[in-house]
Amino acid sequence: MSSIITNNSAMVALDTLRGINSNLESVQSEISTGKKVNSAKDNAAIWAISTVMSTDVESFDQISDSLNLGSATVGVARAASEQVTDLLQDMKSLIVSAQEENVDRDKIQTDISELTAQIGSVVGAAQFNGANLLNEAGSINVLSSLDRAADGSVTASQINVQKENLTTDAAVLGTDTLSAGNGGTATIAASGADVDEGASTTVTIAAGTNGVVEGTTTSFDVNGETVTYISAAGDTNEDVATGLVAAAAELNDGAGIDGFTFSAASGVVTVNNVSGGTDAVVNGATVFEGGERAGALAGLETLDVTTNENAAAALSNIEGFLQSAIDAAANFGSKQTRIENQVEFVSTLSDPLTTGIGALTDSDLEEASARLQSLQVQQQLGVQALSIANSGPQQLLSLFR
Repeated sequence: MSSIITNNSAMVALDTLRGINSNLESVQSEISTGKKVNSAKDNAAIWAISTVMSTDVESFDQISDSLNLGSATVGVARAASEQVTDLLQDMKSLIVSAQEENVDRDKIQTDISELTAQIGSVVGAAQFNGANLLNEAGSINVLSSLDRAADGSVTASQINVQKENLTTDAAVLGTDTLSAGNGGTATIAASGADVDEGASTTVTIAAGTNGVVEGTTTSFDVNGETVTYISAAGDTNEDVATGLVAAAAELNDGAGIDGFTFSAASGVVTVNNVSGGTDAVVNGATVFEGGERAGALAGLETLDVTTNENAAAALSNIEGFLQSAIDAAANFGSKQTRIENQVEFVSTLSDPLTTGIGALTDSDLEEASARLQSLQVQQQLGVQALSIANSGPQQLLSLFR
């Protein structure tokens, strides 16, 4: 049955043409943008995944900048440490030459003083963008990565670089006694008590709510000898106790305190009387805030080779200074290598991430080109089919002639 009111053929042809035009529009968008998923309406799931990955790739670009800045900062410190090592080696050669009696030790001393001043200049100038890793204690963190967990949470990873204080600064004791609220206190058990042979007493390190403050000085007396430890960055109660035991062992040229032994456990220093006698073991515990640890080269400026005795002592002491500089250069070198390896890793990681994003969202232009040709032909045929369908009712006029 033919009808001039309802043209089913025209409706079918029109729907077909609409579908062809819609597909043609999508293909043209793919070709013009180069992406098959250009917005959330194209494919919400794929778009969401690719967008998250894209933000990660952009973040890795910033991480690379942070790593390069960190590498440069550590590199300056390493180069300066190596220069300090070379200067100390020169100083050692002068000290060795001063062991001879038939030399002008005054002139050698002048050269040593100039080298000491030069070391101070090198350490003071070893900064990059204002960060100097050689003139104080502590550490810096270099942003190294962003780690995304399966649940979508992101955490930042850091590379910690410990500073190496190569100054000649002496230790500076603070003046303010700590309390539990601003850093920590030292508590003495049986303070001033007489301890018989085989007996012991304890020193308990009790940090406050803020932990042990860097530069805190803790000390106590044992039979007239003062045991002192200055806290480093990140020290715990246990670290302070261990440091006090080490300090006690270093007294009297490494012989410790005669008649007493020391041990540390769980933030408690135990002082044992092993020689007999009833002398007061522990007195006058003090804890100060605001102090500074001595530089690794503290005492370098006091080296003196003008006498036989001083020259011999200088030869012994220069080895410790030289080892400190070598250790610092080695530590910075290891950290710089790690940072540079991380730079390479981040750069390498960005490439497969970018490739993966492209695989999800980029258009296959060869396929798109073939589809475009096909849809253009279909569009032409659809227009022709619609034209034929629309001319159908005109043929009904011949029935009424």
